[in-house]
Amino acid sequence: MDSNYAAIPRSSFVELQLNDEIDDNGSKSNVKLQTFGVNGVIDIDDFEDLDDFPLIGDVKNESAGIPGAVFNLTTSIIGAGIMALPATMKVLGLGLGFVLIVLMGVLSEISVELLIRFSVHCKATSYGEVVQTALGRPARILSEICIIINNAGVLVVYLIIMGDVMSGSLHHIGVFDQWLGNGFWDHRKLVILVTVVVFLAPLCFLERIDSLSLTSAASVALAVVFVLVCFAVAFIKLVEGKIDTPRMGPDFGSKQAILDLLVVIPIMTNAYVCHFNVQPIYNELEGRSPQKMNRVGRITTVLCVMVYASTAISGYLLFGKDTESDILTNFDKDLGIRYSSILNYIVRVGYILHLVLVFPVIHFSLRQTVNALVFEGSGPLLENRKRSVVLTMVLLALIYIGSTMIPNIWVAFKFTGATTAVSLGFIFPSLIALRLNKQGDNLTSREKLMSWFMLIMASAVSIVGVIGNVYSINSKSK
Repeated sequence: MDSNYAAIPRSSFVELQLNDEIDDNGSKSNVKLQTFGVNGVIDIDDFEDLDDFPLIGDVKNESAGIPGAVFNLTTSIIGAGIMALPATMKVLGLGLGFVLIVLMGVLSEISVELLIRFSVHCKATSYGEVVQTALGRPARILSEICIIINNAGVLVVYLIIMGDVMSGSLHHIGVFDQWLGNGFWDHRKLVILVTVVVFLAPLCFLERIDSLSLTSAASVALAVVFVLVCFAVAFIKLVEGKIDTPRMGPDFGSKQAILDLLVVIPIMTNAYVCHFNVQPIYNELEGRSPQKMNRVGRITTVLCVMVYASTAISGYLLFGKDTESDILTNFDKDLGIRYSSILNYIVRVGYILHLVLVFPVIHFSLRQTVNALVFEGSGPLLENRKRSVVLTMVLLALIYIGSTMIPNIWVAFKFTGATTAVSLGFIFPSLIALRLNKQGDNLTSREKLMSWFMLIMASAVSIVGVIGNVYSINSKSK
């Protein structure tokens, strides 16, 4: 068959290069030629930065779009922390509580953007890698230990909430008790074990975080239902005049009130920590770039601030001084409006389903971090299905054991919020930005100031929180 094309001589070569020059039609061209090799001999070192070049042809991949990334990042944030926020409002008051919810959301988004910016600059593929590039190997090990403690603590809290709500606790009636009366389902440990084996394990065995996009979307929808019900009930009772006047600021009238104030601020900082999942989500983002990930982060922050503020304010208005550390346990009594029992079931069962869907997203980063720390140099889990399955089983077993030993979520949040959460969310990102500042991606004066502010603030919160927690334990023991 005749052809108008001729073979390319072996001595020829092709150049590929990024370019922002304007072409003849007045538009930007993204491709031009760059030499690879000499006289047709290609050196493998020439391909070091090929990830920067566009691919020719229709290449199918498993990347996630912005909606999927937003759902996964939102799910990483909105978990059990939302349950403790109404109790923080009880301590801080509506005014200061609302300001801190917004402030922590903004600061968290700034730290996420700094983390992404310098991760791309270092070509890091995980939180630990960018920490090692900026601060050295010991700091990487410390950061990975923080991720493990923080995520394991969060997952333990999830199981505690599931057990308390479904089987009941010392002062509250469980959903199963209300539905079925007394029975074997009263045993909290058994209920948690069945939940782990039947519902959580199948989702946790998934190997890609993008596989959880649909479950993340469902979990966000369930969280929104919870918020809407709380807000609607609070609004109805407010209109009917059944809500007491809330306190707008913190109470400084007693030593215990001041102690509670010191303890509660780390819980607020813990609410937005999602940084351990930022890099895996970015790695699977379709057409990824720092600008695109920043869009994901900002959409997520706005959504989370709205959900957190609505839940904290409406929850505190509903229950006032009787607000529990886990507000779900407050929904076992009459709300004082029509269809109260139905709304109680919707809130509690709906949020338990939300936590079931959130659990595997947090577990994903926990498993990846344990693999990187324990099996360093063994390759990614995607290449070793057996190791992935064994790690998942071991972690689920340890998390289950932890949930049977910790009394309530307030205890867990107080310590993780004052230590690992502030480290992952603010201290490490600030140190990374300040350390890598002069390595080709300089910070502006404003960014440098914000980095120092977050570093000092987080350090102060951590120190005050730990001291407050220790003093609180000593006071109760006496």
